[in-house]
Amino acid sequence: MKAVLSKETGGPETLVVEDIEVPTPGKGEVLVKVAACAINFPDTLIIRDMYQFKPQRPFAPGGEISGTIEALGEGVTGFAVGDKVMCGVGNGGLQEKVAVAATRLFKVPDGIDLVKASALLMTYGTTIHALKDRGDIKEGETVLVLGAAGGVGLSAVELAKAYGCRVVAAVSTEEKGEVARKHGADEVVIYPRAPFDKDTSKQLANDFKAAVGPNGADIIYDIVGGDYSEPALRAIAWEGRFLVIGFPAGIAKMPLNLTLLKSCDIRGVFWGAFTAREPERNQRNIEELFDLWKAGKIDPLVSETYPIERAHEAIAKLENRGAIGKLVVVMG
Repeated sequence: MKAVLSKETGGPETLVVEDIEVPTPGKGEVLVKVAACAINFPDTLIIRDMYQFKPQRPFAPGGEISGTIEALGEGVTGFAVGDKVMCGVGNGGLQEKVAVAATRLFKVPDGIDLVKASALLMTYGTTIHALKDRGDIKEGETVLVLGAAGGVGLSAVELAKAYGCRVVAAVSTEEKGEVARKHGADEVVIYPRAPFDKDTSKQLANDFKAAVGPNGADIIYDIVGGDYSEPALRAIAWEGRFLVIGFPAGIAKMPLNLTLLKSCDIRGVFWGAFTAREPERNQRNIEELFDLWKAGKIDPLVSETYPIERAHEAIAKLENRGAIGKLVVVMG
């Protein structure tokens, strides 16, 4: 079978496609014939040895897959050959077949496309955990979403609207702003490219304040970091919640006096650890996502698909912040 392999530390250009042996599912595992593997920001880090986990080489990146069960290992119950499933695998998803623990699987309901299903778990799973479990989201609140046109950002726009909130989408181009509007954003802020000087940072803070309104943003959903975080924090509401999801633009240095002045919280969101520590709550969240999908309140945007031979192009495009929605590698 074909696999995209990282055999040396480096960027997407170091990845190679090779034939490897089909894995055999062990006790408690199933063999999944992969239909699609969604590309996520950790894929850009793990191949550079910059992620929290450093697999032994050679390894395949790709942490989020959908597909069909092809074989069952010893002791597996609740699943059958032919079931459509999706799961997070950490890494190893960019290959044609994957052996994975059955406890990590979610059944894909009838009528849901497998390519789109591959784009649900990490983005919407992160966001529903962030908004509900960490953000204590309430109907009628205002939510400011940074990086609102990417896969995670669009999931935040859609879910915040599904929960009855007003959404301000912050993006880098008008094209991305139009995508955010189509997915439900009420207002759009176009921000400049970092790094910022003091005047640019102040202007962006004023732009955020004007967009969220005089009471400020009850929730700030930050998947960008860097120079963008402080201007957003300055637009937060009294007792607002600033959610730290990621920081591709760099780790922000936040003036903590602002948290005192606004009596607000800065809260970390680590969905991967949450799924391991509280699998039952995560299961309920995923079930709710499928209900929202079937009700037409969310719909993952897969903007481009790639064959396995061009997986490195998808990772490069995401790394260069050129992606709108999700990029997905589709197996032959």
